[in-house]
Amino acid sequence: MSNSLKPITQLATELGLQPGQWVPYGFDKAKLRLELIKPAAERKGKLIVVTAITPNKAGVGKTTTSIALAQGLQHLGKRAMPALREPSLGPCFGMKGGATGGGKAQIHPSDDINLHFTGDFHAITTAHNMLSALLDNYRYFNRSGDQALKSVVWKRVLDINDRSLRYIITGLNGSANGIPTESGFDITPASELMAILCLSEDRPDLENRINRIVLGTTMAGKSFTVKDLGVAPALVALLKDALLPNLVQTTEGGPALIHGGPFANIAHGCNSVIATKMALSLSDYVVTEAGFGADLGGEKFMNIKCRIAGLMPAATVIVVGSQSLKLHGGVPEAEIQKPHAEGLQEGLANLQRHIENMQAFGQPVVVAFNRFLFDSASEIEQVKAWCEKMGATFALNDGFSSGGAGAADLAQKVLDAVEKSPAKDIKHSYSLSDPLEIKIEKVVKQVYRGAGIQLSKKAEAALRKLNTEGHQGLPVCMAKTQYSFSDDPAATGVSTGFTLHIEDLVLNAGAGFIVAIAGEMMRMPGLPKLPQALSIRVGEDGQVEGLG
Repeated sequence: MSNSLKPITQLATELGLQPGQWVPYGFDKAKLRLELIKPAAERKGKLIVVTAITPNKAGVGKTTTSIALAQGLQHLGKRAMPALREPSLGPCFGMKGGATGGGKAQIHPSDDINLHFTGDFHAITTAHNMLSALLDNYRYFNRSGDQALKSVVWKRVLDINDRSLRYIITGLNGSANGIPTESGFDITPASELMAILCLSEDRPDLENRINRIVLGTTMAGKSFTVKDLGVAPALVALLKDALLPNLVQTTEGGPALIHGGPFANIAHGCNSVIATKMALSLSDYVVTEAGFGADLGGEKFMNIKCRIAGLMPAATVIVVGSQSLKLHGGVPEAEIQKPHAEGLQEGLANLQRHIENMQAFGQPVVVAFNRFLFDSASEIEQVKAWCEKMGATFALNDGFSSGGAGAADLAQKVLDAVEKSPAKDIKHSYSLSDPLEIKIEKVVKQVYRGAGIQLSKKAEAALRKLNTEGHQGLPVCMAKTQYSFSDDPAATGVSTGFTLHIEDLVLNAGAGFIVAIAGEMMRMPGLPKLPQALSIRVGEDGQVEGLG
């Protein structure tokens, strides 16, 4: 594919960019300057958010659909581009391989994007760990008196899956090597610096947010922040290039922005505000993706990203596939490619929950059905008729096999939804003035359909501290399994009447939200028994194999 890519100079020219507004990264990638973001009143682009039903082993192809939709809009003559997240090396070498789409709906250069790209993840990892080192150095030279720290909450990060690093002890083998401390590693997408970069408006905002990061507690019981440490300018220096969105292209040579990569099960799951607003400044239609199901990425897109950034999506696309629906309907995995009308109907209950949630936010909903060769006409018609009863538009998507032409039906249905059923003002799940525990409870009851919440003693203590320190006005970011509406990953389909167990509440003061950790949620994933890394290699032609 690399031989057929447009030179980045051509892509920049087609976008109307002037010299100095972009920085080339080799032949086919570039960083875009923040000056390209227009004031809100001048941004005419319409924002389309793509989300999905609850994920399971079958997958639904959300990223592929996002890219295909942008290509479909371009196929219909519209100025459109996707604005998506960067892949993490953890999943790429762990569970799923690459994350740049598939078939004839991909983002290129896919191998570069999946592996090291323009170094954004490395910059975040380095800045995070530099902060850890500076904090440890501060503690080493301030072991007593008012300057000493009673506790430290800032860990380290690495962009790989490694369960052995979840809990570690640092500073061993004598006082010359630091202070022995229980610590651990999170994966880079879970870093607060990742969330901060993706929610920042510009470089000053980035520095202000970094200054607010809480690192620990002093002996006097006060929060110790990056501002107290005095190193925010140095961290901004490490992140100055990572703050700039990345311009690449689709399989069909259309422009695409890729920037940031927080996970939706442990963070807010959306690409950067900067890239989104830049895309809205450069095109008429922007397709962005909210991670995992609409109960996770979709909910956070509305309650966190849109609220913080002042964004207003024009429509929501929910991606489905027959196999995934059948798994939610209780059909055995070995049977999901065979006709099973009853199982399909049972699985539609999961889709219903997601449609209702996005409609409750005020969104017109288009259901994108990714068609496979084994999908029968009768089952497609079954889903279509059901969607119409739900007040959602049904569209077939053949973008994987046919690119933009195969996504033309989906693109036209989205255009019709935007024009004929305008989105209403976002009705958030909770008010920022609600108490923190009420915010969490409202998400659980309204979005997950649970009966309520139960706080652990640790979470109760954290809640008291958060309230005492005046953080109750922040939104909440739910950290929970992506495989279920509840905190039980085995509870497929739909769950009702359950209690969501909140194990801890973590302040991300720089990002501007409270992370509510539900159930046995890990911020550092482990590798599967047979990781994808076993299939990744460089072929004789020099091309990477096994990432697609």
